Amino acid sequence: MITEIELRRGRLYCGVVRSVAKIVLISTYELGRQPFGLASPAAWLRSRGHSVTCLDLARQAMNESAVGGAELIAIYLPMHTATRLAAQLLPTLRLANPLAHLCCYGLYAPMNAEYLRSLGIKTILGGEFENGLASLAKRLARANGNADSPVAQVESLVSLERLNFEVPDRSGLPEMQKYAHLIIPGDGYRIVGSTEASRGCKHLCRHCPIVPVYNGVFRIVPREIVMEDVRRQVARGAQHISFGDPDFFNGIGHAIPLVEQFHREFPEITYDATIKIEHLRKYEEQIPKLKATGCLFVISAVESVDDAVLTRLEKGHTRGDFLQVANTFRALGMTLHPTFVPFSPWTTVESYLDLLRVIYDQDLLENVAPIQLGIRLLIPAGSRMLELEDITRTIGPFDAQSLVYPWKHTDARVDVLSETVQEIAGAADREKISRTVAFERIWEAAHSVAGVAAPPLSRDRGARPVPFLSEPWYCCAEPTRDQLISIGKAAPPTVKTAISADSFV
Repeated sequence: MITEIELRRGRLYCGVVRSVAKIVLISTYELGRQPFGLASPAAWLRSRGHSVTCLDLARQAMNESAVGGAELIAIYLPMHTATRLAAQLLPTLRLANPLAHLCCYGLYAPMNAEYLRSLGIKTILGGEFENGLASLAKRLARANGNADSPVAQVESLVSLERLNFEVPDRSGLPEMQKYAHLIIPGDGYRIVGSTEASRGCKHLCRHCPIVPVYNGVFRIVPREIVMEDVRRQVARGAQHISFGDPDFFNGIGHAIPLVEQFHREFPEITYDATIKIEHLRKYEEQIPKLKATGCLFVISAVESVDDAVLTRLEKGHTRGDFLQVANTFRALGMTLHPTFVPFSPWTTVESYLDLLRVIYDQDLLENVAPIQLGIRLLIPAGSRMLELEDITRTIGPFDAQSLVYPWKHTDARVDVLSETVQEIAGAADREKISRTVAFERIWEAAHSVAGVAAPPLSRDRGARPVPFLSEPWYCCAEPTRDQLISIGKAAPPTVKTAISADSFV
């Protein structure tokens, strides 16, 4: 029974304590898959009776009504670019709803806590954030949504507690067909779903953004939770599942039984996973099991073929390990998609040419997305890169707006080459040319910068078609020029304007 009604700042409040909060969860940049960081907390919050609207602004327009009526607006920050887009979005959210409690959660939230608080964010949650969001929603509901009742953060900035995971609730998100699809040359495309079987990582690679938050901790999502998420997506049309774990083999005893059950239930459904070169060497005997259970390809963060750079990054593998894994996959008829961070303060024009030669010699031209050859090392707040003296001597002061420690190479040719490669990669995406043709252009450009003639490339290389996702996933990278253009467009004059997704590669 309503005991008191009063109008405050244009909103209606009830004098009784409620148990339900109106919540909007927002993702600004998820690069090709339904945001797990919306679907998972949505399940937690809805199961506790809260009203939840999910908005993936990379794929849909702002819901003006939901934003204007929300008591809690929580923005998911899984990546550096998402964080910069969120910063541009905040003035629009405050204009649409000045009374809402603003929260940021996800990997990059605690790393940029000071900056986010300066923008008006009241609660920041990192690590295992679902329980923190549920706790915040409960306290906001008890406060009646009253802006005059301050709700100071009591939840941990970073939580690594063991959660009782719930099956993600993807209702309200754009359909899977609106996200990246699987391209199989000669066989059309397939609708892609996605899920996560684990979170965090037990490794401490210096450049990885997971490390400042999880610091070697990883958490297993129970197999039945993962499988139920898969079942629901298959029922809605998924023909391929992308496992978004930071490293699928962090828990090998969890991963192998999972894919065995996956294949028993869905023998026609394929999948992909991300696995470290170190783990592909350590568990080499399990690679045939991946193929037998429907794995179409494995993504692996090779980063460099220079052993000195790999040592600095503490990647846990060598150039030789990468070459051995490439040989293993080739012998098995499997597809390896290596990813790279080719531009760092240690890159030389000669080492870049060496990287291109390795990719060519290993017949990986179609396996490497062109953007992978233009990525620059990202050094955010809290990065373990800051432990290296040669890095601290190279970087400039922290740029709060860009959220990075900026750096320029001592050899200006390297920075010119990076920009040139990014331009070629962007043009390749717009022109829909093959990866092999893009590689040829990059090959010519790199040799031109080096001041040497480019050796001719055999057309036989890169002729083997491979399956790949239409939007390659990558992180640990400074935004490309196209992404910076997207960020610049992300401050809409009204809440009716969606964030641009035109520059996704």
